[in-house]
Amino acid sequence: MWIWSLQAFHFPVMHGTFTTMDDSQCLTPEAHITTRLIDSLHTETMILADEARKYFDEAGRDERAMLEPSARVGFACESLKLTTRIMHIVAWLLTQRAIESGELNGVEGRRSERRLGHVLGSDQLVVDQLPRAARVLINASAELYARVRRVDQGSIESEDAPISPARALMGRLERRLAGGD
Repeated sequence: MWIWSLQAFHFPVMHGTFTTMDDSQCLTPEAHITTRLIDSLHTETMILADEARKYFDEAGRDERAMLEPSARVGFACESLKLTTRIMHIVAWLLTQRAIESGELNGVEGRRSERRLGHVLGSDQLVVDQLPRAARVLINASAELYARVRRVDQGSIESEDAPISPARALMGRLERRLAGGD
């Protein structure tokens, strides 16, 4: 069960409480990606990756063995999706750190191949058949991926886009009406 707090979401997992950032700590379209945001997302991603590894290497094996054959296939597919989400997030975070450190310039870092990769969503009917710990981890990875996707998209939306001729005309008219031109 999800436990809400004012500062963050808390996900109960096998080895304690997994804490994630809330949306107030993510980007607005006008904001820039900050070192603090990247560090927080990196920490959150690494904790989730470690929890997932522990689960799928230990208790998950036993729980998987107790499932019906079709549910075992779903378990395997969903665990691969979880891993793929985490790996895409890690790659994106490494790119953000490279931009921050100056190894990549902003334009190079925003090229399509350096953006957050696409991941197939989970099949909720399959996820609902899985053991509770697997569901928690799968849902946490999907939620984290969705937040990072919003940050990634926000970093593009916040760039100065070329102004259309109609918007430029509207801007000139507004300035003249306001007495500015």
